[in-house]
Amino acid sequence: MMRKMALHACTAAAIVLSGAVSAAAETIRMGAEGAYPPFNYVAEDGQLKGFDIDIGNAICAELKAECEWSTNEWDGIIPALQAGKFDIIASSMAITKTRMEQVSFSDPYYFNAMRFVALKELNLEEVKPDAVKDLVIGTQSGSIATDMLKDFFPDNEVKLYPTLGEAFLDMKTSRLDLLVESKIAIADWLADGEDCCVFVGEEFLQDGTLGAGLAFRKDDDALRERVNAALAELVRNGTYETIRKAYFDFDIREKPKNASVLFGG
Repeated sequence: MMRKMALHACTAAAIVLSGAVSAAAETIRMGAEGAYPPFNYVAEDGQLKGFDIDIGNAICAELKAECEWSTNEWDGIIPALQAGKFDIIASSMAITKTRMEQVSFSDPYYFNAMRFVALKELNLEEVKPDAVKDLVIGTQSGSIATDMLKDFFPDNEVKLYPTLGEAFLDMKTSRLDLLVESKIAIADWLADGEDCCVFVGEEFLQDGTLGAGLAFRKDDDALRERVNAALAELVRNGTYETIRKAYFDFDIREKPKNASVLFGG
């Protein structure tokens, strides 16, 4: 009887220990804007979804960790990372030299050229500062496009929006003449049946943009290296392609070859 009791005690202890190990499994806290479809957005059911989210979850699975997601306004997403609100920004952040002074980045996980979209009624064929100086141009606040607009369109009225969705709404209601942002995000919006607007001019890569990456605090080198290894494995084993094909019918890991370094030329 004592032997059975001891056996039951050992079994119970093993179960408790197993539960403790499970409870102590690593949690990686991921932060996203949640307002940038198709990359990251809050669906009607309240769930955070999109390409970035699927990639982030796949990375966590590869690292045998749990992903814990939260959303943050784009303007404050880097300060939120630095303050420890989350461990990684997984939100299609463009890798730039300016941002690299504040955070470190993973290897790029896709490339995304910029492009202008204009009201159809303007009948524009290209976007040049002298030709559009009387037009109102919009982009998202905190976007890499903001510096470009300051440098090349100083005479234009520029409107900045907390989310890209708000900028799209003002394009639809003709409160904006032009909008500049990610060509993929704009194409996704236009594909929903928006007939107010059309792409204008060539796609372009801003000088110094090195693709989109996951962002980390400067001192989180170990986590960054593990995530890079996991990302490489997702590409190697085909998981990345499976996720990509669910959202895009073209290769987004290939850097655009024909994109101008600056807009339109």
